[in-house]
Amino acid sequence: MKFIYTGIRVRDLDRSLDFYTRMMGMEIIQRSKITSSKGEIVVLQSPGSEQVLELNFYESDSRFNTPYEVGEGLDHLGFGVKDLRKTLDDFRRMGIIPVEEIDEGGQGKYAYVKDPNGIWIEIFQMK
Repeated sequence: MKFIYTGIRVRDLDRSLDFYTRMMGMEIIQRSKITSSKGEIVVLQSPGSEQVLELNFYESDSRFNTPYEVGEGLDHLGFGVKDLRKTLDDFRRMGIIPVEEIDEGGQGKYAYVKDPNGIWIEIFQMK
């Protein structure tokens, strides 16, 4: 398993994009709508860095859109694996139950678990 990225929840996608691209010098490497969550993700990367930042925006009627409280900007952490199904089976044997089962997106398959603090962890397998 390899740590790949950090996802943060944003309330104003355009303003956030302006900040991270114009002020922080990051470049947009992917942008896509996620119809199942009524959201949109934008993946950014600093030139020369392997790490990426995923901005997560959810429409007001999305089940993931919750009232903002200071300190709640972390949306999830992303870990890449070679075999998602096997990894989830291993997690289940360790008592870690997925909070979202396997789904498919533009770049591959993914599922979510929670860490002991309630932080969502995306486990994904690239195509």
